[in-house]
Amino acid sequence: MQNEKQSVARNSMIASGLLATGKFAAGIFTGSIGLISEGIHSFTDFVATSITWLAVRISDKPADEDHHFGHGKVENLAALFEVLLLLGAAGWIVYEAGTSLLGQAHEIIAAPVVIAVLLISIVVDYFRVKALNRVAKATDSAALEADALHFFSDMLSSAVVLLGMVFVLLGFTRADAIAALIVAGFIVVAALKLGKRSFDSLMDTAPAGAKEEISTLLDSFPAILATENIRIRNAGAALFIEVTVAVCRTLPLERINALKQSIAERLERQYAHAEATVIANPQTRSDEDMATRIRVIAANHGAVVQNVALQQLPERMSISMDLAVPASASVAQAHDIASEIENLLRQAIGEDTEIETHLEPQMPHWIASEDVEPDELANIRQILRIAVEKGEMVQDVHNIRARKTADGIIVNFHCRVSPAASIVAAHDAVDHIERQLRALYPTISRAVGHVEPIKPAL
Repeated sequence: MQNEKQSVARNSMIASGLLATGKFAAGIFTGSIGLISEGIHSFTDFVATSITWLAVRISDKPADEDHHFGHGKVENLAALFEVLLLLGAAGWIVYEAGTSLLGQAHEIIAAPVVIAVLLISIVVDYFRVKALNRVAKATDSAALEADALHFFSDMLSSAVVLLGMVFVLLGFTRADAIAALIVAGFIVVAALKLGKRSFDSLMDTAPAGAKEEISTLLDSFPAILATENIRIRNAGAALFIEVTVAVCRTLPLERINALKQSIAERLERQYAHAEATVIANPQTRSDEDMATRIRVIAANHGAVVQNVALQQLPERMSISMDLAVPASASVAQAHDIASEIENLLRQAIGEDTEIETHLEPQMPHWIASEDVEPDELANIRQILRIAVEKGEMVQDVHNIRARKTADGIIVNFHCRVSPAASIVAAHDAVDHIERQLRALYPTISRAVGHVEPIKPAL
C-alpha cells in the first residue's frame, strides 16, 4: 500500500506538470487569457503534487530514534500548504472574475485547439481525482486527499472556461466570470474543510465521538473496574490510542497481560491503522474482604499468608495467621520477616491492631521424590481405611499415592463426604484422618486429602 501511495503521488505530479505546460503553450499560441489562467492554476497543482510526493515518501518511513510516533504528520503539513495554494488560486480566480465583471471582459478565443486542450485536461483530471481519492481513502492520507481536491478544482476550472466559451459565443460575455466565482466559492469551502482536518491532526485533536466509542468498548470487559483515561491522536494515517484502566489488584500478572493484549487487539480491529497502548493500574475492589487485603499486602512483600483468623474486639481488631517463610531462613531471619509484615499490616489497617503470626517453612517449588515400595503403600492404605471406618463422615478413600522425599513421605488421597455437608465439617473430618495417619506412621511428613461429594445412587 505504501508503494501505491508513492506511485499515485508521482503520477499526479507528472500529470499536473504536463497539463500546466500544455495549457501555457496553448494559451500563448491562441491568445486565450482563460487558458493561460488555467495554466497558472495547473502550475499550483504541479507545486502541490510535488510536495505531496515528497510528503508521502517521508511519511511512509517507520518510527526511529528521533520520531517515536513515525513521520505521519508530514502529510498534514503538506496538506496545510496545499490548502494555502488552493486559497491563493481561489483568490486569483475571484480577482480575475471581479475584474471581468466590473470592467472590460477578457476576450476569449474559442479556437479548436483551446477546446481540445481543455477536454484533454478534464479527462486527465477526472482519472487523477478518481485514483487519488481511492488511495487516499484506503490509506487515510491527508496529503493525497488534498491532491485530489486540487485536481478536482482544476477539472471544474477547465469546465468553467470551456462553458464560458460556449456562452460567450452565444453573446453572454460575462458568463465565464460568474461561473469562475462559483468555482472559487467551492474551492474555498473545500479548502477550509481540509485545512481544519489537517490543523486538528497537528494539534492532536481527538476524532469526534472516538472517546465515547472506546469507553463503550472498554465497558464490555468485566475485569475492568474503571476507565481512568483515554487519549487519542493522529499522525498522518496512523491513529495512536492510549487507555488507562483500573483492574483488581488480586488478578495474576498473566491475566492482566492477557487482558491488556485483548483490549489492544479489539481497538486495532475497530480502528484502521491504529496502534493501541493499554496501561492497567491495580486497584482495591470496593467489596474486597479483610482476609484478601491481608494476603495481598503480604504477597507484595514476598510472604505467603494462610489460615487467617479475624477477631473484632470492642476496641480493636485481632489477627492470627500462618506466615510461610523460606525453609532456608534462620529463626532470626524469619522473625524479621514476620515483624516487617506485621508493621506493614498495622500501617494499612490500624496501629493498634493486634497481630500474631505462626511461622511455617515454605518448601521449595519442586522436591525430588519417588514412589514408596508396594508393601509400604499397602500399609498406608490399610491405616487410611481403618481411620475412615472409625469415623462417620468420610467414605470411600481412593486414589492413594505415597512418595518418598528427603523430608519424609508425602501421602495424597481422595475421599468422599455428603454433598450437603459444610466445608468446615468436611475439613475437620479429613484433617482428623490426616493426623491419625501421621501419628500411626511417623515417617509421613505430610498428608493431603482431597474431598469429593458422594456420588448419588443410580
